[in-house]
Amino acid sequence: MKQFFLALFLTAIPSIAAEKPNIIYILLDDAGYGDFSCYGQEKFKTPNIDRLATEGMKFTQHYSGSTVCAPTRAVLMTGLHTGHAYVRGNREVQPEGQAPLPADIVTIPRLLKKAGYTSGAYGKWGLGAPGSSSDPMEHFDHFYGYNCQREAHTYYPTHLWKDREKVEFDGKTHSQEPIMEEALQFVRDHKDGPFFAFLPITIPHAAMHAPESYVAPFREKFPQFEDKIGRYKGPEVKNPVAAFAGMMTQLDDGVGQLLDLVKELGIDDNTMIMLTSDNGPHKEGGHQPDFFDSNGPFRGYKRDLTEGGIRTVLLARWPGTIEAGGTSDLISAHWDMLPTFCELAGAEIPENIDGISMVPTLTGEGEQPQHEYLYWEFYEGGGKKAARWGDWKAVQTGVGANPDGSIQIYNLADDPGEETNLADKLPEKVARAREIFAEAHVDSPNWQFKKPGKKKGKNQKEQGKKKTAK
Repeated sequence: MKQFFLALFLTAIPSIAAEKPNIIYILLDDAGYGDFSCYGQEKFKTPNIDRLATEGMKFTQHYSGSTVCAPTRAVLMTGLHTGHAYVRGNREVQPEGQAPLPADIVTIPRLLKKAGYTSGAYGKWGLGAPGSSSDPMEHFDHFYGYNCQREAHTYYPTHLWKDREKVEFDGKTHSQEPIMEEALQFVRDHKDGPFFAFLPITIPHAAMHAPESYVAPFREKFPQFEDKIGRYKGPEVKNPVAAFAGMMTQLDDGVGQLLDLVKELGIDDNTMIMLTSDNGPHKEGGHQPDFFDSNGPFRGYKRDLTEGGIRTVLLARWPGTIEAGGTSDLISAHWDMLPTFCELAGAEIPENIDGISMVPTLTGEGEQPQHEYLYWEFYEGGGKKAARWGDWKAVQTGVGANPDGSIQIYNLADDPGEETNLADKLPEKVARAREIFAEAHVDSPNWQFKKPGKKKGKNQKEQGKKKTAK
């Protein structure tokens, strides 16, 4: 009788390990902290993305792996920040693709596969050319989308990739729809799970391309921009401001389809859905981030290491496990995803990674470990470094010209817009920043800070101050 009641008691205890959750991770491309109505966007609505907040948890102090595409994806996949990661910047190969990860590198899908997961990636890869040692099919069971970041500069491609097959397009089909269709089909096909669906969606990167049905309502709302032309790759765009709002609406509809599908399939309570962005907002293709307040209360944009370039959204929904309507100020980053997913999946967490599992915060069970610090380095624009520990933030620019140059210090609790540099008043914080910079950086033969040339490139512009006029 005693054994009977013990067994009954144990079966009543909720256990993550009892049934491995499906994991859907949506990584947007250049969406800013302020580009969602649940984070303050007022010029357009994102009701389905907002559901992830109202039905799940909203994080307010989450950070991207880097301030541009490829290194963020490398950080995410490997759990190593940019002081340790193999890929620390965008590096192209011809005729298509980016420099690959090493053939034997440990990544999220490889770890989850050992735990019994089927994995699929849908969107933009950017971590290894077709047929290379890091073709997405070397990591995932299925892939559909752009292999190459350059190809993803337009939403009207001449081809996409399905697994290892090149799928020809007419250059007139908007890529978001077929990519989303393939992602939804993957979920249907693997509803019995467990599965890991990685959705590195290209919206709202670069060219302001969206189907006219999505753009038309915003042409009426923003007629003052009707004479503006957006230029990037692919067709030019009339009124790119309206097109941006249309893109985000199209994205939101796709998230709605995904939410409806997991409920329809009866896997809602065993599926965790997360949504984030790879870096801060861009200023390309006619996009006007200041008009939309895309960086929210923060200063800077894509390619900056101020908060506007790296502070990003994170929403996590898992009915019955993650508190509905919860908010977390946990200081966290993309490199935390690998240990988090591994713990949820019952997979082995590698040693010597920089990430910390966020499972205690997500589930409300156990004590949440904290980072001693977060760290970033970036090799464009003269070289930049940044670190955050507690409420303190350090930023160094011009690293290539002067590795021991001045460091800016900000108190993010009092000054989230990084407007007041406290370095002169707090030399001990400057000293701590230098300690972190030295400790967190490991030299790489592939990435060195370079002295700027005589001619400044487009990425060496001064970090923009946060504008208050919209």
